[in-house]
Amino acid sequence: MSQKELGYIELQWTCPNCSHVNPGTTRVCEQCGAPQPEKVTFEQGAGSELRKDDAIKQAAQAGPDIHCPYCGTRNPGDAKICSQCGGDISEGARREAGKVVGAYQSGPASPVICPRCGKENPASNRNCQNCGASLAKEPAPVPAQAPPPTKKPFPVWLIVLVVVACLGFAILLFMLFRTDTVTGTIQQAEWQRSIPIEALVSVEYATWQDQIPAQAEVGTCREELREEVSSPVQDAIEVCGTPYTVDTGSGVGKVVQDCVYQVYDQYCSYTVQEWRVVDTVSESGNIGQDPSWPEISLAAGRREGSSRQETYTIVFLSDGEVYTYQTGSYDLFRQAEPGDEWSLEINGLGQIVSAQP
Repeated sequence: MSQKELGYIELQWTCPNCSHVNPGTTRVCEQCGAPQPEKVTFEQGAGSELRKDDAIKQAAQAGPDIHCPYCGTRNPGDAKICSQCGGDISEGARREAGKVVGAYQSGPASPVICPRCGKENPASNRNCQNCGASLAKEPAPVPAQAPPPTKKPFPVWLIVLVVVACLGFAILLFMLFRTDTVTGTIQQAEWQRSIPIEALVSVEYATWQDQIPAQAEVGTCREELREEVSSPVQDAIEVCGTPYTVDTGSGVGKVVQDCVYQVYDQYCSYTVQEWRVVDTVSESGNIGQDPSWPEISLAAGRREGSSRQETYTIVFLSDGEVYTYQTGSYDLFRQAEPGDEWSLEINGLGQIVSAQP
């Protein structure tokens, strides 16, 4: 996100000695002559006009004002010696800068009613044109803080629920990893072998127009937001937030907007030809029949797939329980004979983990 500069406005400050509202670049109170305190707060006046002249821009770009460490006089940010006492101000305290003063509102502001005499004044007035009273707003009263909430005891039922859940999870893990060794008698065994058949078929995808493969057939396209970038680029749409004012520490506020740049592009569907599985040829048999691969006859435009599969299933009986074991090992299957006894590892869920003659 980039920050777009719109211009500058002069801020204002209220004299703590007489409550007179002064322009931000005024270093002593216009009414009582008191110097501007080091910790005074700059504010944004109602209906402040946006300015782009060099004078106010130079004041802002000079940097935060410096208070003389000897006499306390406020000096411009680029000053080297104090304008009042001539002292070296390189070690002086700079004003705070970078604070967001508030949202910037252009156009005429509402008139201000004098709190002393009730006279209506233009929003730009700092003091009542009738009685001279300050038109600065009184600071809002700070609401009393509510006492911190009393911590409620942790519910017992939730503790019990967590304990039960943990216990159940532990039991499940124990069942999964605990195994018993039993002897199983082979009842039957089966094999199945299969070969996938592939053909070129049309497959649809979607991507940005400049990423479509050269051999693809382009379908429909629509304009979509592709990305947001922080710096201006060609054909990007600038999207900016509400203008706001930043205190530069010099009595001048910089009015800016946070902006992003939206880049739109054509997002298109396209079709390409790809080899996909369209059929599977299988062969199966029982124990005693030598496993074999099925014979295939390929039609034009078809080919054998790259992943042949073979599955061997052996059924055991142990203490009245029937167990089914599947493996991809032909060497293990060829050792299976009805009535043979094998050693079986059974987990807590009743599944065969391993089987050996």
